[in-house]
Amino acid sequence: MEETEVELIAEQIRHANSLLKAEVAALRAELDHQKELTTHRLRSLEIQTADHETRLRAATDGVTQFKMWSGLTNGGSSLLAIVAFVKAFFGVSP
Repeated sequence: MEETEVELIAEQIRHANSLLKAEVAALRAELDHQKELTTHRLRSLEIQTADHETRLRAATDGVTQFKMWSGLTNGGSSLLAIVAFVKAFFGVSP
């Protein structure tokens, strides 16, 4: 093999090497971009989940409070009905 052929092959190998380095750099940049997007999406989902849990807890508390007040009101009206029945039974006038 002549020296010019060796230089030509060496130059071709250097060129192929630089193309591979450029491709690896591009793939690395794409991977970093995808990682950034995935991290952003995950954070967004975690925030939405926390907000959803907070809303569910608030709704549950509201329903519990409503049931308690409804039960107390219902018990109070039942008590008044019993008092009215007893008054009517014994003939007590107001």
